[in-house]
Amino acid sequence: MTEATYLHATRTAYDIVAVDYAELLSAELEAKPLDRAMLTTFAELVRASELGPVADLGCGPGRVTAHLHSLGVTVFGIDLSAEMVAVARRTHPDLRFEEGSMTALDLADDVLGGVVAWYSTVHTPPELLPTVFAEFHRVLAPGGHLLLAFKVGDERRHLEQAYGHELSLDVYWMPPDHVAELLDEAGLVVDARLIREPDESERPRQGQQAYFLARRPGKP
Repeated sequence: MTEATYLHATRTAYDIVAVDYAELLSAELEAKPLDRAMLTTFAELVRASELGPVADLGCGPGRVTAHLHSLGVTVFGIDLSAEMVAVARRTHPDLRFEEGSMTALDLADDVLGGVVAWYSTVHTPPELLPTVFAEFHRVLAPGGHLLLAFKVGDERRHLEQAYGHELSLDVYWMPPDHVAELLDEAGLVVDARLIREPDESERPRQGQQAYFLARRPGKP
């Protein structure tokens, strides 16, 4: 089967930048208390539910995976980019990382206590988000939790350079209300939203950032 163009472009771009991306963002969470607060809340929810492990989808070099592990969460990472997975395995040899696509996860139904998509849906064309959210619903156990982070807006930006490298990559800014509607259509209930303003390191190129806590309804 021929791979979708955007998946090929995303994999290629992150293969190119993997090492420098990991170095540049290694300490990013230390300066973002609201981001850490959402991850901490998510960790508390999945620990309490005891439904299964957490999959960090689009895990990149594994910094969020490792942070969740430090919070007592059983977690593993999946990423489209082989180079990102290689960096993650070198950096966090005690954790599990695999190659894969969130559009067709190599996971059984109802096996996860949680899914994290930390800015990993931002390269997915908006018309394909229902497919991705349906996969989240499929692999989550009833009562399982989702943490979704994305950029707020309503536009597509094409990047030709990032992290010191030339590349070709689309990034999508999405309206929170529309994302909530798509999650609802996929059978996922949004329990909380955080919309924060860009911090000093993100201005002026970035805008508001969104964090949704959602869950697959039903009893475990």
